[in-house]
Amino acid sequence: MKIGTYVVTGAGGFVGSAICRALLAAGCTVRGVARGSYPELERQGVQMTRLDLSNSPRELAALFTGAEGVFHVAAKVEMWGEYNEFFRANVLGTRAVIEACRTAGVSKLVFTSSPSVIADGSNLCGVDESYPYPATHMAAYPATKAIAEREVLAANETGRLYTLSLRPHLIFGPGDNHFVPTIVARARSGRLPVIGAGKNLTDLTFIEDCTRAHLLALDALDMNPESRGRAFFVTQGEPIPMWSWIGEVLERSSVPAVSRSVPLLLAKGVAVLSELIAKFGLVREPRLTRFLVSQMSTDHYFSIKAAQRELSFHPRYSMREAMNLTFGAPNMPEAGL
Repeated sequence: MKIGTYVVTGAGGFVGSAICRALLAAGCTVRGVARGSYPELERQGVQMTRLDLSNSPRELAALFTGAEGVFHVAAKVEMWGEYNEFFRANVLGTRAVIEACRTAGVSKLVFTSSPSVIADGSNLCGVDESYPYPATHMAAYPATKAIAEREVLAANETGRLYTLSLRPHLIFGPGDNHFVPTIVARARSGRLPVIGAGKNLTDLTFIEDCTRAHLLALDALDMNPESRGRAFFVTQGEPIPMWSWIGEVLERSSVPAVSRSVPLLLAKGVAVLSELIAKFGLVREPRLTRFLVSQMSTDHYFSIKAAQRELSFHPRYSMREAMNLTFGAPNMPEAGL
């Protein structure tokens, strides 16, 4: 990739910080944007700025000035919450990033999206990027990410700003402070039942390959016109049974296996009731949501052929290698035992 100055929004998060480190390792100057303080990134050489994307247009444009490209990773990622909060962070924040790119003359914008933008509650088995956005979404997160993604892709303009969107799925790996820790915490507290038959397939994305996909995407915007204004799924390309994978995560984390299951129809009913109770303010967060039930019970894995073809993205790690790098190689019995 071209050595220069790059901006990473959401620099303090799992993916954002990994992109920052990869850019630094390539000899680039990195400007990070986050709402919190991240002294570790500053010690590593990232020029950190604290600001609210949706409420700091002048500061954002000034920060983008002179940058070769922007990685917009910042987002509000939760299963539940007020729609307006998600809209402000995910939509208004993205609009501010697009406008700052235009004002500062940035020519390349890579947006970190999610496959959940097309989640419609059905089994998604190897679908590609032609699969449509649903008319409605089951939660504020995918709904607002879908709006943001559409606006990023619509902002692609020949000779002015080139954009694309990446859709990494269920990102995990060393340094993960959200996805796997949430699974482990729910299992420890007894709040992780198997939903439905427990046979649904999913694919995941290892952080190292996710990071490399972002750098390849930036290069593709320069070199491959076919990549511009498009979305791309990014995964390891290796669908596996979700609940078997969760079982291995718990075993490697020294947490007892999930011992109970909930029929799918019952889980859906509980989710609807839980959401109603939460909307009336009787609890802070529902025990189950319709979106969570869908994600934990349906097949959802995606074709990465477009990313392979247009971005030259090919996963370097198998799922087994990725698991060993995340948790350490499992103890093997000695020969003859």
